[in-house]
Amino acid sequence: EPAMKELEIHSALQIGKPKDVVFEAIVDPDKMSNYFISESSGRMEEGETLTWKFPEFDMRFPVELTRIKKDELVEFKWEGNPGKTLKVEIKLESVGNNATLVKITEGKMENDKEGLEWYGRNSGGWANFLACMKAYLEYDINLRKGGFDFMKGEM
Repeated sequence: EPAMKELEIHSALQIGKPKDVVFEAIVDPDKMSNYFISESSGRMEEGETLTWKFPEFDMRFPVELTRIKKDELVEFKWEGNPGKTLKVEIKLESVGNNATLVKITEGKMENDKEGLEWYGRNSGGWANFLACMKAYLEYDINLRKGGFDFMKGEM
């Protein structure tokens, strides 16, 4: 079997809320600041470029919104790894009456040392994003608060 040439992250989690609620939690910076970022320069709208800040880093990150389909899809490009612009897709699928399956894809990177480091770091990052979103939407808990303070000054 040939070696995998490129790496792509896939992460998914079911959230016990309808698609419209989950979608709003992603595109509305006031909601997203309860589980992921600390601030954003605006609401996610197709064609916009926003600036995100994370609680544990002083840096600000540009996020270019390439495609948004209400209650279905949020797609953006960002510097997912230093010096590399990567595409992120967040897809929402209804599950049963009142739940949403959130599927995240990010990539792609070469299957080399840099790519493997990115894959490990960002796979964990997206799993954390999903767990924190679930805790916020289902239980109104901010799991991220203070969780990465140990990383301050690392980037």
